[in-house]
This record gives sequence, C-alpha cells and structure tokens, in this order.
Amino acid sequence: MILNLLRAFWGVFFIFWTAFNTALVDVVGSEQQIPLSVVKLWASAFGGEIKSIAAKYSGSQLLQKKYKEYEKDVSIEEIDGLQLVKKLAKSMEEMFHKKSEAVRRLVEAAEDAHLKHEFDADLQYEYFNAVLINERDEEGNFLELGKEFILVPNDHFNNLPVNISLSDVQVPTNMYNKDPAIVNGVFWSESLNKVFVDNFDRDPSLIWQYFGSAKGFFRQYPGIKWEPDENGVIAFDCRNRKWYIQAATSPKDVVILVDVSGSMKGLRLTIAKQTVSSILDTLGDDDFFNIIAYNEELHYVEPCLNGTLVQADRANKEHFREHLNKLFAKGIGMLDIALNEAFNILNDFNHTGQGSICSQAIMLITDGAVDTYDTIFAKYNWPDRKVRMFTYLIGREAAFADNLKWMACANKGFFTQISTLADVQENVMEYLHVLSRPKVIDQEHDVVWTEAYIDSTLPQAQKGLVLMTTVAMPVFSKQNETRSKGILLGVVGTDVPVKELLKAIPKYKLGIHGYAFAITNNGYILTHPELRPLYEEGKKRRKPNYSSVDLSEVEWEDRDDVLRNAMVNRKTGKFSMEVKKTVDKGKRVLVMTNDYYYTDIRGTPFSLGVALSRGHGKYFFRGNVTIEEGLHDLEHPDVSLADEWSYCNTDVHPEHHQMAQLEAIKLYLTGKEPLLQCDKELIQEVLFDAVVSAPIEAYWTSLALNKSENSDKGVEVAFLGTRTGLSRINLFVGPEQLTNRDFLTAEDKENIFNADHFPLWYRRAAEQIPGSFVYSIPFSTETANKSNVVTASTAIQLLDDRKSPVVAAVGIQMKLEFFQRKFWTASRQCPSLDGRCSISCDDEAINCYLIDNNGFILVAEDYRQTGNFFGEIEGAVMNKLLTMGSFK
Repeated sequence: MILNLLRAFWGVFFIFWTAFNTALVDVVGSEQQIPLSVVKLWASAFGGEIKSIAAKYSGSQLLQKKYKEYEKDVSIEEIDGLQLVKKLAKSMEEMFHKKSEAVRRLVEAAEDAHLKHEFDADLQYEYFNAVLINERDEEGNFLELGKEFILVPNDHFNNLPVNISLSDVQVPTNMYNKDPAIVNGVFWSESLNKVFVDNFDRDPSLIWQYFGSAKGFFRQYPGIKWEPDENGVIAFDCRNRKWYIQAATSPKDVVILVDVSGSMKGLRLTIAKQTVSSILDTLGDDDFFNIIAYNEELHYVEPCLNGTLVQADRANKEHFREHLNKLFAKGIGMLDIALNEAFNILNDFNHTGQGSICSQAIMLITDGAVDTYDTIFAKYNWPDRKVRMFTYLIGREAAFADNLKWMACANKGFFTQISTLADVQENVMEYLHVLSRPKVIDQEHDVVWTEAYIDSTLPQAQKGLVLMTTVAMPVFSKQNETRSKGILLGVVGTDVPVKELLKAIPKYKLGIHGYAFAITNNGYILTHPELRPLYEEGKKRRKPNYSSVDLSEVEWEDRDDVLRNAMVNRKTGKFSMEVKKTVDKGKRVLVMTNDYYYTDIRGTPFSLGVALSRGHGKYFFRGNVTIEEGLHDLEHPDVSLADEWSYCNTDVHPEHHQMAQLEAIKLYLTGKEPLLQCDKELIQEVLFDAVVSAPIEAYWTSLALNKSENSDKGVEVAFLGTRTGLSRINLFVGPEQLTNRDFLTAEDKENIFNADHFPLWYRRAAEQIPGSFVYSIPFSTETANKSNVVTASTAIQLLDDRKSPVVAAVGIQMKLEFFQRKFWTASRQCPSLDGRCSISCDDEAINCYLIDNNGFILVAEDYRQTGNFFGEIEGAVMNKLLTMGSFK
C-alpha cells in the first residue's frame, strides 16, 4: 500500500509498507523521479517472497490448520481477574504461613531452652565457630572452637558446602568469642539444632534459618564456613540487620538532637556524627525521624524539613548523612530550646495521625547538660512518659553524667557514654533493647516481614545473588526474675526467596503480556517484571536503592497513584489504564490497555496485583485429549517446557530436586511418582498443545531432508511456542553452523519462556494482524552488538476472529545476508515489458533502506548501519515520518 510521497533535503523519499515493514528509497542529489509503480513492485516482490519463505519454513499454515481441526474439542472461558487474584493471594498466604510457623517453632524452642538454663560465669563450652571450623595449627591439630565440621555441597543452598545436620555460630570480630554471656547463649541455643532440622524436614523449600542473639552471636542453619575479608575481619553483626531491628522494636518516631556548641569541637563532634549515623542505621521504612543541631540556636540538618518528620527510607537517610558533614561546633549549647522543639514536633506529628503512630523517642547526643530540665519534661511528658529519652554522653569526662542519667531514667530511656569511635555501634544498639521492653513484657510475638533484598552476607554466595524477604520473630526471656524487666534474648528468622512467590503464579492464565506483582505496606516492590536490582545482566553490582523501588516508578502511567495507594491501603478492587511496555531491552515499545486486579495477602504486610492485558488476558481455553495421546507426543525429542514454570512442585521431596519439569510430568501421569504435586489443569493443556503441534515435527523433518530446499542454508532454525510454555525447535543446519548459537537457550532470556514473561518473538507476533510476520534483528546477549540473523514470527489464533485468543506462535531465524540478498534481488525488478529499467537500488544515486515497525534498519547499502535506529542515520526523514503519522 502506497502511503505517501515526500521531498527531503537531498532528494525524493518513497515510503511504502510491505506486508511487515517500511522501505525507504532516497534519490541522492538527483531530480530524477522514481515511478510509484516501480517502488510498489519492489515492495510486492520482496514482501511476497520473504513471507512465503517464513510461512513455508515455520509451518505456520499447518499449525493454524491443526488448531482449527480441534476447535470442536475446545471450550473458551472468560477469566475473572478478581477471583484469580484472590485465589493467588490465598495460595501465597498459605505459603507464607508455613514459613512463619517454622519461625514460631524456633521461638518456642529458644524460650523454653533459656528458661531451663542457669547462667554460669565459668562455663566452658567447645562450640562450632563458623570462622574457625576445620582450621588446623602448624602441627595439624584442630584450633580451639575449630573442630572438624563436615561440609557437603548442596544444590538447594546454591551448591555451597553446608552441614544439614547442624548449625554453627558466627561471632563478630570485635567481640570476644569466649565471653561468658556468649558462651552461655551458645550453650542453651544448641537446642535449636533439632528444630532447624525438623523444620527443614517438614518444609524442604526452606533455606537459611537462624537465631540472632541480643549478645551479638549469630547461629545459622545449615552450618557453613564463614571467610573473613582481606583484613581478616568479619564485620557482620546480626543486630544491625533490618530483620532483627524490625522484629525487636515497634515502629517509632525519633527526633535526634546533636550538640554543636564550642565544647564539641574536634574528636567529640566526629564521634557525635558517627553516633547519629549509627542511629540512622537502626531505623527502617516504618520509622520517621528528623535531626536538629543546636547551640544558642536551632539548626535543622535539612533546613527544608523543619518542624516535621520524614520516613526513614534509604534515600532520606543518605540525604541527611550528607548534610551531617556540614555541621561545625561553635557557641553555647541551649538544650532547653532543643527539647521544647523536639517535644512539639512529636506532639504535632502524633496528633495529626502521621508517622508510625506507635513509639516515640528523643535521642540526645552531647558532651554534657548543666540542668535536668525537669520543668520541660513535666510540661510535655509527665505523667504518661509517652516519649522515651535516650542520652549519649560524648567524651571521657563524667562531670555531667548524673544529669543525663536522670533525664533518661525519668523518661523511661537509657543513658550511655561513648568515649571512642570504636564504642559507637555497641552503645547505640542498647536503645533497641529498651524499646523492645513493652513487647517483651506483654509477650507480643509479632511476625515481621522485610522488603525484598539481596543477601550478600556470605562472600562465597555472591555468584547466586537472589532477591529474598525475611520473616522474623522476637525471642523473650520467660524467667520469673527477669520477666518484669523485659529482657530480649534475640530474634529468629528464615529467608524466603522471591522466586518462591512466582511459583504460585500460573503464568499460562495471565495471557501473553500479563504478569503478577507484589508490594509492601510502604509501596515498595517485592516482585515485579520491571524490577531490575542489578546494573547489568551477568554483572553482580547492585543498584543502591534496589530494595526501595516504589510501584509508581514502574507503573508510571498511574500518575495519580490510584493503583499504588489502593494496594498500600490493602484494598481489593480493579483499576484500568493504557500502558506502554518496553521490550527487547528497552528498544521497542508495546502500547496496550491493562486491567489491574489487586488484594492483600493476609498475615503479611504485602499486597498482590495481577495485570491482564485486554485482548490476551481475557479468555482461557481448555483442550481435551487423552493422557495416552499426550504422553506419546511429549516423547518427541524436539519438545521442551519452560524451566521456570511450575508444572510440578519438585521442591517438596529431596529426591525430586534434580528432576526436570518434563520428566516430572511423565512420571506423574504414569503414576510412577505418587508423591509429586502437579498442576492438573496446566498439564492437561500441555498435553493438548503437544498433540496439536506434533505434526509439525514431521513437516520440518521433510523440509530438512529435501536437499533441493534451502540449498544455500539461508534459513537456519524453525521454532514454535504455545501458551502453556511448550516449545519445539528444528535446526535446518548443524549446531556448529548456527550463526546465533545463543538463540532459544538459557543465555538468551528475552527469547525463552521464563517466570514473568513470554518470549519476545511471541509477544511481538501477538500484536500483529493474524497471518502476518514480524521481523527483527536480535541483539547479542553477550555484547551490545547486533546479530547477523533476522528473526521472523507470527501468531496462531484458535479462531478466525481477530479477538480470538492467541494460542501459539511460530517463526524462523535466517541469515541476515540471505534476507538482504532477497531484498536487493527484489529491488532490481522492472515493470517494463522489455525488461529495461532506468533505475534500481544498485544505482549510486539511490540509498535504499528497509526498516522494521520500530524504526530499526534491516537493510541498508552501508552494512554497518544495519540494526541501528533509523533516526540516528536519517534524523530529518525520521522526523518527517513522525509528522506523517507513520510512527509515533
């Protein structure tokens, strides 16, 4: 179809659409006109031939015919998005409940063990120290605390050497590993070994389980060896981890007062800044804070945020840290002004319903106080004492210690003195134990869940970085003599990989572009296809704010935060909007309308959402074939299934861990593995797709055997994918002759079925007119370079109706040189009866381009331009195409 004729800077451009792309012909520096009939002939000749090749080698017409033959055996159902998201949320709730029950059993065991234990200051106990295990001295003898500890690589734990019978204990380098408090804690917590193993037996999908002691040691199951850094140091302290802090304390509003009077010059101010920074480390996304420096005047560390509190997310904390460096000491310290301001902020914030609506505290960091300021406390805080006062005396002098102690004790807080930088962290941590007292006294065993994060505690585990969330619970002392004091013993927890959530999501029911996602109560993403925590594939460098990416940053079309706010407020409902989704590493865009369905996941702070794209996520169809038929056709060697889809749960029993999904399905259907838990509905559809697509194997084989066909080996691969994740692949050349060997392999994530999306060629084909092919030049997965191949794919619909669901897609991959040769041959065609033409793409005065429907060059006379965006080569022409409406 001829679209338009336009004049440009250097000549005439003829623009026409072939069956799939745009061709541009540029007559450079010439007044010569190209007859429209010539250009139309070129388009028709090339488009017809290349579509004929794609249809022939892909077998698209045969597959369409086969699905048509089974039409009478198919029933089509409309998907109820609200019911679907509720069902998925229920499934995730059950999965999360199993994890929290495992943690609850650890809490009970720990508290009972401590109750029966009597502290012994002289206790000698040889435990397994995670750093020293299997270490020997020069004489070959095991080091003290370093007995033999059997470690065996285990695929469930990222193939790390572990001991699944025992836990071991890590102690931070700055702590004495034979301190009586630590030895006693390690001794009574040995009883957790039995529970660790029992939990793992009950739920083999569990990974790391642990107990973080308030004394600083960390008991981890399964046992593993810890390696110090290059300086021989292990800085890890479990008490600094988010899961520990969240479980130990309630959400809190905190005002930090920093003395910057003249007496704080030098080392004291340095220690004060480090103390503030350490306090910020203990605050999480459920907390709110501000920092006020004072001398004879008040100085908000961030002047734009005076008189209020801000959420303690990573970005805010880093922002305040930068401003801390600008503080300098001078003048006289007027603490009364600072205390009045702090109480007013907390009072106003509490009354307006903002902030944590829970605990409140003032952190005072100073080198002394000349008064107790009891009139201020009487005015704002007594008799209820709702605001706790924590005082940090900086420096070695103790002249004003009594006043600071009185302030802390009179306001249900804690006093500590910090003399050196080395003292900071340990002393700051003390306030957490005080804030945990109400929970301990009331025995509030709240279950807490963290946002998604990548754990890099163990250096040897870096190669398998995965997103995870942690479920944790506090452990309290039940001993009568300490119960009234509210003693926190520590926190137990277990990690849950986010990919566990994805296993509960039936991708086949979400349609080609559909996906599920989950967020926290703060709006941060737990899982979403657009969450990319690492800078580049293959490189393990994390983005600084990867754990606090807000839903509004990926669902950015929701400019009024309607979807985000509804999910944060744990509502159930539906929301629709037009969206633009990028594919092919951001090079292409798909425009569609999404229907979002959302609800909360009970027992957790998470909410679940499902996005169904209109046209592909509305209907689900059920085919009907016998198990015998399906099993027979699953045996074909060209059949494979999506590795990341959960057809059968192979995590429950250890003997199934190494089992491929295709093997699991066969064993399940033949009754040879009755313990396997499988998705019957999905498997029935896999069988149907296997039967319907089976004839294409023989079709491809006959083409490959016909030596007269494809003699120049231009077509290299034919492939097929169905809505159930089933794939078939046929090579027309030997594996060693493939131009692009990554294609359709695990290295080529974009072009295979995975946990959160269909292959790129499938998604693009589904957006085309039925029967038409979409073409592109793939980009290499290892480099930014383009491949020397062209991919063509088309969608297969169940019915002739345009709105009928797409059930499969087929395609081919051919050499780029073969594809381009067909174009140049077509461009020499001539409408003249005598065969004489006055112009062709071979003429030096003409530049010919073939560009795809996203503006990338498929054919150009300068081969180096192939694969580039046309706008980079011919910017003026691209602008004109935009003006004409050929592109958006």
